[in-house]
Amino acid sequence: MKTSFKFLAIVAFVGLFLQSCSSDDDGDVELNAPVISEFEFGEGHHDDAEDHDHDDETEEAYAFKGSDIHLAAEISAAATVSSITLSIHSDEVTAGEGEVDWEFEKVYTDAKYLVLNPEFHEHVDVPSDIPSGEYHIELLVTDEAGNSTEVEGHLQIMDPVSISGFEMDETVAKGNDFHIEFMIDAPNGIHEVLVDIHAHDLELGEGEAEWDYEGDFSEKFHELTEAEFHEHIDVPATAPAGEYHIIFTVEDEDGNTTEYETHIDVTA
Repeated sequence: MKTSFKFLAIVAFVGLFLQSCSSDDDGDVELNAPVISEFEFGEGHHDDAEDHDHDDETEEAYAFKGSDIHLAAEISAAATVSSITLSIHSDEVTAGEGEVDWEFEKVYTDAKYLVLNPEFHEHVDVPSDIPSGEYHIELLVTDEAGNSTEVEGHLQIMDPVSISGFEMDETVAKGNDFHIEFMIDAPNGIHEVLVDIHAHDLELGEGEAEWDYEGDFSEKFHELTEAEFHEHIDVPATAPAGEYHIIFTVEDEDGNTTEYETHIDVTA
């Protein structure tokens, strides 16, 4: 009887020990890292946050200089979020004259984000004096258990007014006209389109007179967000031959402007 009692006591002790170990293990369960989904940034098409491969995209997200970038994401976390870090930078662009390099980084610890499943929603101002081009965007979420998750994407930062596809005759005989065409993109609407033609210190021959041209083509393009400029400009027969400087200026409804400069040779 004593032997049976001892055996039963040992079995009971082992059972309690195993149960205690199991309980301890349950207390050390590792929590999953946060999950970021529906990551949106800028305008236009871009992949979901879980797809990091942008090589196959036909169109990237974009934002305009002097405007702001809209950002949003859904975050699911098993432990309370402790911080959300947003960074924007570029290794692909170089600042030109009148431009400055731009990098953005901010750690968000607002009370609305320090919860289990926050919704991230922010707007970041884009300086107007930074270079256009491709920028890299990263969103990092860290929870109180020390777990973190990062998603990333690419963003094209563009001029609010742009001229592209420019074509113009290189020479024109005085008394004739020359052809100009280009595309204008102005998401805020075109306010005015101006053309200025002038020359410096050209010698006047007999019967010739200085020629300066200022053309205002704003009326036909006013408030359009995309337009094709296609014009022919007459050169007076009395204009002296030589090189002329031409400036095309486009201004949008918000006062943003862009200029395109070129030259044309007027021949006798």
